[in-house]
Amino acid sequence: MDVLEEPGKKVVLLGNEAIVRGALEAGVGFVAAYPGTPSSEVPMTFSRIAKKVGLYFEYSSNEKVAFEAATGAAWSGVRAMTSQKHFGLNVAADSIPPVAYTGVRAGFVVMVADDPSAWSSAQTEQDTRYYARMFKMPMLEPSNPQECLDYTKLAFDISEEFEIPVFLRTTTKITHSIGTVRLGEMKKPKIRGRFQKDPDKYYNLKPHLQVLHERVNEKLKQIEEKYGQKLNTVFPGEGKIGIITSGVSFEYAKEALLELGLKPPIAKIVLTHPISKSFVSNFIKDKEAVLVLEELEPILENFVEQIAKEANPNLVIHGKDLLPKSDEYNLERVIPALEKIFGKKLGIDFNDHKKKVDSASKNLTPRKPVLCPGCPHRSTFYAVKKVFGDEAIYAGDIGCYILGALDPINMQDFIVSMGAGIGVSHGIGIVSDQDVVAFVGDSTFFHAAMPAILNYRFNNAGKTPLVVVLDNAITAMTGHQPHPGSGFTGMGEKVEPVKIEDVVRALGAEVKVSNAFSQKQLIQALQELKSIKGPKVLVSRGGCRLLTRRQFHAKGLAIPIFQIDQEKCTKCGICTNDFACPAIVKATVEPRGETVYSINPDICLGCAVCMQICPEGAIHIAKREGEK
Repeated sequence: MDVLEEPGKKVVLLGNEAIVRGALEAGVGFVAAYPGTPSSEVPMTFSRIAKKVGLYFEYSSNEKVAFEAATGAAWSGVRAMTSQKHFGLNVAADSIPPVAYTGVRAGFVVMVADDPSAWSSAQTEQDTRYYARMFKMPMLEPSNPQECLDYTKLAFDISEEFEIPVFLRTTTKITHSIGTVRLGEMKKPKIRGRFQKDPDKYYNLKPHLQVLHERVNEKLKQIEEKYGQKLNTVFPGEGKIGIITSGVSFEYAKEALLELGLKPPIAKIVLTHPISKSFVSNFIKDKEAVLVLEELEPILENFVEQIAKEANPNLVIHGKDLLPKSDEYNLERVIPALEKIFGKKLGIDFNDHKKKVDSASKNLTPRKPVLCPGCPHRSTFYAVKKVFGDEAIYAGDIGCYILGALDPINMQDFIVSMGAGIGVSHGIGIVSDQDVVAFVGDSTFFHAAMPAILNYRFNNAGKTPLVVVLDNAITAMTGHQPHPGSGFTGMGEKVEPVKIEDVVRALGAEVKVSNAFSQKQLIQALQELKSIKGPKVLVSRGGCRLLTRRQFHAKGLAIPIFQIDQEKCTKCGICTNDFACPAIVKATVEPRGETVYSINPDICLGCAVCMQICPEGAIHIAKREGEK
């Protein structure tokens, strides 16, 4: 595995993998995380190597718990790390600022991956740089895989030197970029420590709270003085117009300027909190204008505007006047801004180019995101709609089943955050007589749904919504990581799985468990639960078919494949228009223009639900070669 190669070697790594290597070289001993793309490869890599390198790793039940567990290790003198995506940082946010105030004993790095353009995030784009300011924590931002390694190591050192947790912020283009990385020496991890009682450090109630507040302010001041000039870099150039940038935007700037044949001075800011006032002042003092290039919010831009009032009042500052506050940047966005500032044209009309691309692709059939063939969630959605119809309100959540928002399923009327659909459904049930069904995944159930179900029991007034737990025994959306119901840990240890139905009963709700691949069981259970007035939960249990395929392959077994009997098929379209399994294809056969429905054997994963929903019984198991 490249991430464990010998020191001195140059290897090709993802940004996320380089972060893992940086943590290993820093001697990390404790890692806790909840998976969330674009950060998922960080815990996935730790999961694979933890035993081999001798550190502790866990997939925690959510990001808040992961942060708290890592805090306990760092307070006990063991270098610790936690990773999450931007939404995960929201979950952990309640516990982070008190730890910034109290500080830590061993280095503690909080890695967070933002997702401009929302490549793997449904609800919002978010700029977590605001958290660093609100929580009073230093933040480092790498711009390529080598810096991911280097600045992870440095973040541990800064954290330990100043006894403060440190943010390492990336964006999707950094975490998933691939680059050549030179490896350093890995430290043997310290995995055992001891918590030492210290009221002066951990007592964070008044009046000592204000002492801790002043202490953290002083730490930030010292970090700015020591690292502001050292980490931030000026790349000399020509002219009186400069570029100020950070993170991946630095790479965009380099490439765009190369295309334009320009070489202005560039100020690259790595320590984006606290930002060095002297560094920015020295850079802008002799400039006529600067372009501040950053995703997403104008955080650097606002800082430059403040500093310019004293350092250079006549400075013209460009940023969000030429560039958007949403979506990630690319050359098509950056080059026009540079053209306006420098008065130099590349010779490409990007608007005209876009029109040509749109024209060339207008006849291409759009490929919508779909649930995988054989997905148990498709079967559950189909059964729920059979029982509750189109008029019911369907609360969505975060997971593979978010695709239920799209045609033809159309059963995610709103999506807020993990577990929030259940809470929102409660409010709808209190103020209306509508049928409400809240879908939630198994990992999300353990992450955030339990308090909301308990609230149904505690405040059992109005029409109680039905909660449908889509249980495929794994965290599928982010790469098949385990959760408390999976039966194994992040380090591969077998454990007794926590049964969701046992937890639900303990929370005071009626519960039924059904085979997700049996329409008969599902519909019967749903009809029985629909008549119950109080808290009610259906656990629809069926394994992710991608894992099933791997398990069958490992055992040398063949997954059954289905086919359509053309003589029985009446071409009603239920299998394609309503059930919409991507393995079932509708095609026109020439020369007579006849419509034919068939099942692609290369895609079918043998769930057998199509056979159950065909009203004519036209679908059956296909015979393999040699079978009678």
